[in-house]
This record gives sequence, structure tokens and C-alpha cells, in this order.
Amino acid sequence: MGIKEWVVPQDRIFFDLLEKQAETVVKGADLLVELVEDYTNVKEKVQLMKDIEHEGDEITHEIYEQLNRTFITPLEPEEISRLASALDDILDYIDGTAQQMHSYCIKETDDAMIELAKLIQVSVVEVEGAVKGIRTIKDPKNIEERCIEVNRLENIADGVLGRAIRNLFTTSDAITIIKLKDIYENLELATDKCEDAANILSDIAIRHS
Repeated sequence: MGIKEWVVPQDRIFFDLLEKQAETVVKGADLLVELVEDYTNVKEKVQLMKDIEHEGDEITHEIYEQLNRTFITPLEPEEISRLASALDDILDYIDGTAQQMHSYCIKETDDAMIELAKLIQVSVVEVEGAVKGIRTIKDPKNIEERCIEVNRLENIADGVLGRAIRNLFTTSDAITIIKLKDIYENLELATDKCEDAANILSDIAIRHS
């Protein structure tokens, strides 16, 4: 077997796993939007979210296992590891916020939660597109544009968070303030994690194009 034939399958393994991981993050974000828009059967939806998060963990573990076994990788091992970790972080915050809503016994969602969840959803679709783009990096400009869009969406999320917290402090229920503030901030942190992933993808596109 020649070196090319040995390397190419390894390329496919890492790109396949990263794309599968990104798809799992999108699945989690879709379920989050479904949860906040239709806040019924919460326990079942939260359990399904935990299942998705476990699926993501398994993919992340497989990526690390492949890195430990593979001598030649299509990208720098550190790039693969950082990207896998960043995607895992996004899903962790999505899942963590869903679990938080349930454990805090939130009775209903509000406009800020819905808006932030939708910003996460759009962001992870852009991240997924960029992840698919690094397989060949034929169009680094498209990857960069997706990453710029994720940064723009994160800035919007900052504004949504600020308004939501200002509105929250017009109320006098301290327990409600604490609960909702935690949820708003964790939703916004998920968009921060999307931005982290986008920055890694942008660096990869620049370095390998």
C-alpha cells in the first residue's frame, strides 16, 4: 500500500467525524428551538437533548482516539482537537441550558429565550457549513463568510442578553431573576462558543488555502 492510499482514508475519517459532530450540534440546536417555542413535554425533550449530547460526546471521544492512533493527519492534530472541543462546548451549553430549564422548574419560556435559541440555531448551521468546507478548502472565502456571519450573530446575541437582563431587573422576584439570568447567560454563552468554533475554522481556512 502506497503512502497516498494510507493517508486518504485517514483524511476521510477525521472529516467524516467532524462533519458528524457538527450535524449533531445542529440537531441539538433544532431541539432547543423546539423546546423553547413549544414548552410542553419538557421532561421528554430534555431527556432527548441529553441523548444528543451523549452522541456528541461519543463522536468527540472517537476523534481523540483517532488522533492518538494516527501518525499523519489532514490538518494539524491541534487544529482537529481544538475544533472538536469547540463543537463539543457548543453542544454542552445547549444541553446544559435545557437541563437547567427543567431543574429550575421554569413554567414558561419568553421572547428572549426564543430569540437566543434561534440565534444559536442559525449560528450552528453556519458552523456546520464551514466544517464541511474544510474537507477540501476549495472555497476559503465561503468559509470565511460563514465565520463572519457567526461573529455577527454573536454580537446580536450580546444585545438580546443585555435587553433581557435590563427587563428582568424591573421585576422584584429575586428567585425568578436568578433563574432567568442564568438561563439567558448560558444561551448567550452558546453563541460565544459558536464564535470560538468559527474562529478556529477561519484560522484553518487561512492556513491551508
